[in-house]
Amino acid sequence: MINTLIFDFGDVFINLDKAAIERSLINLGVPSITEDMLQTAMQYEKGLIKTEEFVTSLTTKYPAISAAQFKKAWNAIILDFPEYRLEFIENLSTIKKYNLILLSNTNALHIEQVIENMSLYRYERFKSCFDRFYLSHELSLRKPDASIYQYVLKENQLEAKSCFFVDDTRENTQAASQLGLHTWNIDPLKEDVINLFSNPIFSKS
Repeated sequence: MINTLIFDFGDVFINLDKAAIERSLINLGVPSITEDMLQTAMQYEKGLIKTEEFVTSLTTKYPAISAAQFKKAWNAIILDFPEYRLEFIENLSTIKKYNLILLSNTNALHIEQVIENMSLYRYERFKSCFDRFYLSHELSLRKPDASIYQYVLKENQLEAKSCFFVDDTRENTQAASQLGLHTWNIDPLKEDVINLFSNPIFSKS
């Protein structure tokens, strides 16, 4: 029986343009996204380096790019948060049938942009819907590492088989499935989180 719903944030609730960062950086004169840059970004997502250090890591390498330009390029991925999805999670929260958990790979700069795009009022509305609100840079853990799912299960005294996890990244849902969670690898181009309960598993719970 499913009693806990665990949701990703980007491309589940808020829309993303995942190609925008690379596109924007190339427009600023960065030849390509290197493995070293990706590793630094992962460290930033885990909160292991601060925003200033993260920004400096690129602007030192490409001095023609200002900190402001880099931050704008980095945050270009963040788009809009449709009101109907906010209403969906608010309604779900009101019903109180499920424990609701957010589990997002993100970072301080992206959260700042999320709040700017959707407003602090709407962000707080969203956040208040959840029993737990986990952001990777605050946990020093990130998906798809097994440790982040194990942390959520242990912290909330949950059985994996009672959890349903929604994420748009296949590696993340695969890792969760291996631990016994039920999953939905949502396709943001074809599917919408508001249709969650059309999944056959909910006819059993």
